[in-house]
Amino acid sequence: MDRRTFIRSTGAAAAVGTTAGCLGAVGLGDANPNVVLAEPDRPFESEDVPYPAWGQRIADVSLPAPLAGGSRNLRDLGTPGLLTFFYSHCQTVCPVLIGTLRNVQAHAQTNEYADEVAFAPVTFDPARDTADRLEAYGEEMNVTTAADGWQFLRPESKERAKTVVQEQFGVDFRRTEPEDMETYMFAHTSLTLLVNADGYVERAYQTSSPDQGAIIDDLTELREA
Repeated sequence: MDRRTFIRSTGAAAAVGTTAGCLGAVGLGDANPNVVLAEPDRPFESEDVPYPAWGQRIADVSLPAPLAGGSRNLRDLGTPGLLTFFYSHCQTVCPVLIGTLRNVQAHAQTNEYADEVAFAPVTFDPARDTADRLEAYGEEMNVTTAADGWQFLRPESKERAKTVVQEQFGVDFRRTEPEDMETYMFAHTSLTLLVNADGYVERAYQTSSPDQGAIIDDLTELREA
């Protein structure tokens, strides 16, 4: 099933409330040569969800990294990586998603594997999430953006954000009305991905409050394989 078709058929209202947890892939067999982590238990196949799930390779997408300069290819992070999708003016879900990655980053720093994991939060609000705003937001969230693998990524336009975040990663986001509202918000789904160095999804955590302990355990198993 095409991801765009899946989003249209399910609708944003149902998707925003979904918290499916870790995802695997019924029908792909007990082993997949492209991933390290075993297939999690779940009642559906990777092809039947709108986001990249266990065993699937993420889209070959490069996005600007405004704080570091240049761009990053999400499929070629060079190490295992954690991706999530957010906007900095969110006051509910996004601080939890970013805070979870921050806590994993802190664990990596404390346990001396910070150079073995990349963090790539992607904003879907490029109009407001400028380089200056993302730098200030990183300070607010107490993340280390200058080193240790953390790079905020910013699509060049709202159209590019829709193409990448919604159509290629299956994260639905819809801006509140009216269009001229200065303090607009978004209704959006939640997704955090653990990908390996080759860009294959090891785990997809489709929840607004990811379990950082489970993420650390999964990341440890992936790193030590």
